[in-house]
Amino acid sequence: MLDSLRQGLQNAITKLLKGDVVDEAAIKEFVRDLQRALIQADVNVKLVLGVTENVQKRALEEKPPAGLDRKNQIVKILYEELDKLLGGDQELKLDRTKPNIVVMLGIQGSGKTTTVGKLARFFVKKGFKVGVVAADTFRPGAVTQLKTIAQQVGVDVYSDDKEKDSVKVAVAGKRLFEEGGKNLIIIDTAGRHKEEQSLLDEMSSIFSKVKPDLNLLVVDGTIGQQASNQAAAFHKASPVGGIVVTKLDGAAKGGGALAAVGATGAKVFFIGTGERVDDLEEFSATRFVGRLLGMGDLKALLDMAKQYEGEVDEKRVQRMMSGRLTMDDFLFQFEQVNKMGSLKKILDLIPGVSGNMKSEDLEKAEKNMKTWKSIIQAMTAEERAAPEKLNAPRVKRLAQGSGRTEKDVRELLARYKQTKGLMKTGKGREMRQMLRRAGGQVPRG
Repeated sequence: MLDSLRQGLQNAITKLLKGDVVDEAAIKEFVRDLQRALIQADVNVKLVLGVTENVQKRALEEKPPAGLDRKNQIVKILYEELDKLLGGDQELKLDRTKPNIVVMLGIQGSGKTTTVGKLARFFVKKGFKVGVVAADTFRPGAVTQLKTIAQQVGVDVYSDDKEKDSVKVAVAGKRLFEEGGKNLIIIDTAGRHKEEQSLLDEMSSIFSKVKPDLNLLVVDGTIGQQASNQAAAFHKASPVGGIVVTKLDGAAKGGGALAAVGATGAKVFFIGTGERVDDLEEFSATRFVGRLLGMGDLKALLDMAKQYEGEVDEKRVQRMMSGRLTMDDFLFQFEQVNKMGSLKKILDLIPGVSGNMKSEDLEKAEKNMKTWKSIIQAMTAEERAAPEKLNAPRVKRLAQGSGRTEKDVRELLARYKQTKGLMKTGKGREMRQMLRRAGGQVPRG
């Protein structure tokens, strides 16, 4: 996520920390490095100057508190100023005892309809009874797309193929789901351009007829600092209560979009970090900045793991932790990583690891996982249960059967043996204790 911005900020910090002295010249050079990184991420120049002037002023004038040296104090100042730039922490709180009406807004191509499905999935996991209204009668295929996503996340959809008036569809869908006992009703509207007055008028009509509790604006993270103009145009037509910034998994301008939205005073509640329905995160400026600066986000990692808590076989985990590991267990680990997105996404969240692994090393690790998975799938049940029995002829057969090399098979066996050894020597128990201290729930071995 935002690799170029993160790399630029971390390079500036590393250069500061490795310097011999922290004098006025070193601080000014640090500030210039910050400015370069932020401007390259399409953050508005005025905002860049504002935040870096604050960093420089505080770094020159403030004395480090007890127990903190000057270098780390400057990193702390940067952390606080970036947190402020992005609007601080926000939280979307909904009342479970009544129907919550949320209207989704956004221009075409922003990822609005996909975000509707992600948002529905997010709140279903929190125990809400969700209904989705397909009120986008403007874009061909919008209703079909929404129904496909809704089926995937297990929520009901209201649509009316014969009705072209989106306001009437929104009102009818709201009434149906209120009577059906839903406590969260998400209304998908037509994608609008901020210059299309007729569509903005339609949005105003939906707002006045439906009377939503919240209008959520979906903003494409790839548009950078233009996001502030978009947010302002929508807010003028209908009060925007919150923002979802999408496509941050590969957005070079994502920092610019987040900063621009934060500068409007709008609340960023969620960010989209991938294409899967689970790739929607509650936005916390504090945690986000921590990840940008390489400090990780352990809470996000634990939240991600908790999503799959119910899918984990606790007996399997207990056995693995005690060192009784099979190749099926190895395959299980790979599949869990896939469910959580990617190895890179997981490592980005771990303090001390975030930002320290080279992209080529991560790509190699991801490639190894795919290679090893295909080899394990080519094994017999007996070989999976007891990999120690794999002799030279069997290694050769597995290489041929999986389309891999004998070297790949031996690398898998070596990694398996290494992992099993770590579990047996108590590293598994140490890992479990670490997660428990951090607030995670793990099975007892």
